[in-house]
Amino acid sequence: MPIFKDIFTIKEIPFLSWSSYKPLNLKPKLSTFIYLTFGLILFGLGETILIASSQGVSPWTILAQGITVNSNFSIGFATFIVSISVLVLWFPLKQKPGIGTIMNAIIISIVLDYSYPYLPKPDNFYFQIIQCFVGVFFIGLGSGFYLTANLGPGPRDGLNVGFANITKMPIFFIRTVIEFSVAIAGWYLGGVVGLGTIIFALFVGPSVSFGLVIVKYFFK
Repeated sequence: MPIFKDIFTIKEIPFLSWSSYKPLNLKPKLSTFIYLTFGLILFGLGETILIASSQGVSPWTILAQGITVNSNFSIGFATFIVSISVLVLWFPLKQKPGIGTIMNAIIISIVLDYSYPYLPKPDNFYFQIIQCFVGVFFIGLGSGFYLTANLGPGPRDGLNVGFANITKMPIFFIRTVIEFSVAIAGWYLGGVVGLGTIIFALFVGPSVSFGLVIVKYFFK
């Protein structure tokens, strides 16, 4: 079936009837705005599910956790601070934020704080690992909606692109260096690095591909 083949072969973000024609669109269609918001909520929920698993999280959330350990900030507010700090670095890199960029910083931070108390926090190791996979699935599905909306990259994605443009190095290399450095800094500050971090690193790519394909075929 084409849908299963696309999961392993998709190379471009699909352009659908509700996608914005350009990232810097200040007056997107209502449907674009709704799908963008829905995607960011799913993404934030996926990150929170990873946190609740207690088995490790994504590199940038490790940094946010490290900040919470050394301050009175909530995980959501620490994530917001990290996002804003990253956006400040956009200016010398000549990156331009879109509506999706700003909403990324706001919505994901809110979801992290308000969904965490209601999520399961299993003690059983195997349930924790299952929860990690569920979290990565939600992140991938949320990315499918968020990226297809085409209203600007997330703060961290823009940072990767900006450094790649300046250094002329591949985005894959830049992203690897940045996220590894961020994870080390977050771990040093007290963030949780574990099997969930490895699961995220290995499966977030396929999960995002799956999310894009689901959106492409079922949300035209």
